[in-house]
Amino acid sequence: MELTLLGTGAPDGLPRPGCPCACCAVATGGEARAATALLVDGALLLDLTPGPAFAAARAGRSIAGVRQVLLSHPHDGPALELPAGLPAPVRVPDGRELSVISGHRVRALAVDAPGTGYEVTSPDGERLLYLPPGAAPAGLGTVPGPYDMVLLDVLDRPDALARLREAGAAGPTTDVIAVHLDHDVPPGRELHRRLAAAGARAVPDGTTLVVGDYHEVPDLPRRTLVLGGARSGKSVEAERRLESFPEVLYVATGGTREGDREWAARVALHRERRPGSWRTAETCDLVPLLTEEGPPLLVDCLALWLTDAMDSVGAWDDATWADGGRDALAARTADLVAAVRATRRVVVLVSNEVGSGVVPATSSGRRFRDELGRLNAAVAEECEHVLLVVAGQALPLRGGAGCG
Repeated sequence: MELTLLGTGAPDGLPRPGCPCACCAVATGGEARAATALLVDGALLLDLTPGPAFAAARAGRSIAGVRQVLLSHPHDGPALELPAGLPAPVRVPDGRELSVISGHRVRALAVDAPGTGYEVTSPDGERLLYLPPGAAPAGLGTVPGPYDMVLLDVLDRPDALARLREAGAAGPTTDVIAVHLDHDVPPGRELHRRLAAAGARAVPDGTTLVVGDYHEVPDLPRRTLVLGGARSGKSVEAERRLESFPEVLYVATGGTREGDREWAARVALHRERRPGSWRTAETCDLVPLLTEEGPPLLVDCLALWLTDAMDSVGAWDDATWADGGRDALAARTADLVAAVRATRRVVVLVSNEVGSGVVPATSSGRRFRDELGRLNAAVAEECEHVLLVVAGQALPLRGGAGCG
């Protein structure tokens, strides 16, 4: 089954007409995208893009053989352009199936936003799923196995991909293509980095893909360390790396602070950002979690873990530090680093970068700074991907260019 993407952008396209934002300003050339539309084997057209005949011609394709035009979502704004000779576009009621004269079978799937998802099966049995913008499946029912290809709004609805993975509709070999791309994320490197972190990719308008052919999916690292200063956006970046996966265990090492309203507000803000399917554990006992099997872990953060560890060995007192405290902390750190090295779980760890600021005025403050620097370096050595977040921008320090 051949799939030509006549457009890959949001309904208003990218850049949006008249939009002065920075993302639209740099969405030029190959990063400019028309409204998403899919041409399947030259016979089935899913959604319409401006100038579909010209878009197909630019891709070396023709829409003259199209036998069915299906719409996935309400098309607001200017009237749709339908070239002469094409059948009138329709939307299939949820749950209904239809057979195209070309031999393709189409099943309409309910979604949680205005529109309809379409499952397309080729005469040879390849299966793809296409979801409308801003939508996730409302119910998949029994899934016979992973789709060969899934096309959806990955960046706006990462939870949709999480639902597909949870239901077994998207697996390790599923080619996940991001469509309906809007101006919420800068194009180019940042766009592809964020998609790769979700196990997805984007292609330029006019690209033809062969559904079912092997394609190397983006490498999803087992271990990622996200560093950053205060309010740098490091926690948001860490959460973003797992938001398209179900059953994440969020490990909060800060615990609760009785009577501290500011801390309570920060904790509440973090909880509100997390997907509802995530669970939370408040603990600094990380080694058992890293050792056992289970869903992905998000550990936020190692700086608070270190604070607890230094408390437990009396590291803040100079005499205790010299009389065994240093060795006790080194042993606890070594155990944690070994557990990170040996873990079979997907884990994203967050830590503070404190070595670039003002030198602490006290010996205990300098001790914490030094030990956190050593801990960060040791953990980073065991991680496939390491990122530094500055002003909300993630800079890859280790790992693939796409994933960071």
